[in-house]
Amino acid sequence: MIVRISVLPLFLALPLALIGCNSKPVNAAADARHMDEEINAARQDLSKIPPPSKNLYMSISSMNEWQNPSLTVQEKMISIHVLMRDANPSDLGKGTMLRPEAARKQILNIDPANLAEALNAIPKDAWPYGRVVAIEEAHDAPPKARAQLRRNIEKAIDTLGNIGVVADEWNGDRPVGVR
Repeated sequence: MIVRISVLPLFLALPLALIGCNSKPVNAAADARHMDEEINAARQDLSKIPPPSKNLYMSISSMNEWQNPSLTVQEKMISIHVLMRDANPSDLGKGTMLRPEAARKQILNIDPANLAEALNAIPKDAWPYGRVVAIEEAHDAPPKARAQLRRNIEKAIDTLGNIGVVADEWNGDRPVGVR
């Protein structure tokens, strides 16, 4: 019995194997330096937004009333909810079918490592309460993911503190406390 081996699949696989071997080692020091630069840039830009005004946001009792950016922390990403400013300054038709508030809401899904950069990109007029964000866990996460969500929230709160943004933590449409 003669077994024939086709050489064609080997020739086709060889370039793919060589391409896969060209990865560069990760330079942790360069990555850390890049993250520090992003945080410093975000801190400088966000300092142009006034400090948080407690008399404006402490009386909010529902996430539906919250007008500053808010964060929903999930296992592998963070959703940033932004309510953009109404471009029409008049009160005529405000909140009606012609000018619904929902049309001004935007949701951005980001990698947690890009939180400082993403908050820095939000327009300054989308921060009516000052430098404060509401932060909450994802509501539909499975119970086994709660520990990871808690770690992600702590990392996000740490990043927020580094860039000078106050975190107002919420749990199921109830404020928990400010950090």
